Amino acid sequence: MEFGEGGLLQEPVSPGSQLVNSSVLSLAILAVLESQVAVDDSQTFLLLKNVFLPINPRFSSIMVEGVDEKNKQWKRVEVKLEDHVHVPIFPTGMSLESYDTYFDEYITKIASETFPQSRPLWELHLFKYPTSHAAGQIIFKIHHALGDGYSLMGALLSCLQNAQNPSLPLTFPSLKGAKNEANSRSRVFEFVPKIFSAVINGAWDSCWSILTGTWVEDDRTPIRSGVDGVEFRPLSVSTLMLPIEEIKLIKNKLGVTINDVISGTIFLGIRMYIQEMDNEKSSSQNCTALVLLNSRLAAGYKSVQEMLIETNKSWGNRIVFLPVSVPKSSEVTKPLDFVWEAHNIIKRQRNSSSWYLTTRFLDILKKFRGPEVINY
Repeated sequence: MEFGEGGLLQEPVSPGSQLVNSSVLSLAILAVLESQVAVDDSQTFLLLKNVFLPINPRFSSIMVEGVDEKNKQWKRVEVKLEDHVHVPIFPTGMSLESYDTYFDEYITKIASETFPQSRPLWELHLFKYPTSHAAGQIIFKIHHALGDGYSLMGALLSCLQNAQNPSLPLTFPSLKGAKNEANSRSRVFEFVPKIFSAVINGAWDSCWSILTGTWVEDDRTPIRSGVDGVEFRPLSVSTLMLPIEEIKLIKNKLGVTINDVISGTIFLGIRMYIQEMDNEKSSSQNCTALVLLNSRLAAGYKSVQEMLIETNKSWGNRIVFLPVSVPKSSEVTKPLDFVWEAHNIIKRQRNSSSWYLTTRFLDILKKFRGPEVINY
C-alpha cells in the first residue's frame, strides 16, 4: 500500500481485476432483488452511506494507472451517491405485461452501458413499477473488478442481521460431515491414482485451454457468427424464471451441485436454440462455453471482516475461466444427460491442475504484454 495524491490510500489492483476491466474485456454483474411490496427509496442514501460503503474500500475507489501501465492501483475518492442511484420513470397505470416489457428493455439498456472510470464501479437501479413477478425490483450493477460472486455475496450477507440476536454475526450450517475411519483408510489407497490422474488431466486440459483461447476456433453457429464488430451490435436481455425447488429436486436426484444443474440447463438451451435456428448442422457443431470456477480452498460462508484479514485474503477475484465443450446433440439425447455431462466435465477440470497451470500462464503473459493481450 502507499499514499497517492491528497494522502488517499492506494492499493495494487489484482491481476484478475485488471483482466476483467481492460480495453478488450469489461465484465459487470447484474443482480436483481424482487420485492413483494412496493420499493421505498426514502432510506436509500442513508443505507448506502452507513451500511454499503463501509463494507469494503473498493466501493469508494476508482482504478488508476500505477507506476507503469501494466500495474494499476485502487485510489480512494469521495463518493457522490446521487451519481450511483438511478430511478427510471415510466408511464403510470400500465398493465403488468407492459411493465415486464419496460423492465426487460431497461435492464438491456444498463447491461449495454459501460462504467465511467472516473467514479467507483457500481450502480443501484430502483424499478418502482409492478411486474408479473414482483411489486418492485432493485437492480445492482457491480463491476467484476470489485470482486467475484463469493466476495459480493459475502458483502450482501454482511448487511443482514441474525434474526434471533442482531448483535451476533450471521451464521450458516457447517458443510463438514462426520469423519468415518473406514472411509479414511480407503481414501489413502485412492490418493495416489487421483494425484497421477490430476497431473495427466491437468497437463492436457491446460494445453487445450490455451489452444482454445488462442488458435482453435468454434464452428460458426447461430450464437457465434464470426462477424467483425459483433460486440457493438444491439443486444436484448430476456428473463427466465427457474424455481429453486425444481433445481434442488434435480440436484438431489442426480447427486450433483446446483451449479451443475444450472450449467447443464444452459448447455441444453444452447443446443436447442442452435437446432431451432440451423437444424441441418446443429447436432455436430463444436461450441465452447466459459465456466467460472471459484479457486478458493475455503468452503462455506465467510464474513467480509474474515475475507479482509491479511492472512486470509479471500476477498477479490479468485476465479478461473474454464473452457468447457458444450455436449453435442448427437452424443447426448436426454435433457438430464446434459446435467451429467456438465457435472463430469467441470468435476474433472476442477480436480485437475489445469486451472492452476492456465492461471500461471496468463499471469506470465500479462506481466510481459499487459492485460489487453489476454483476449479470453
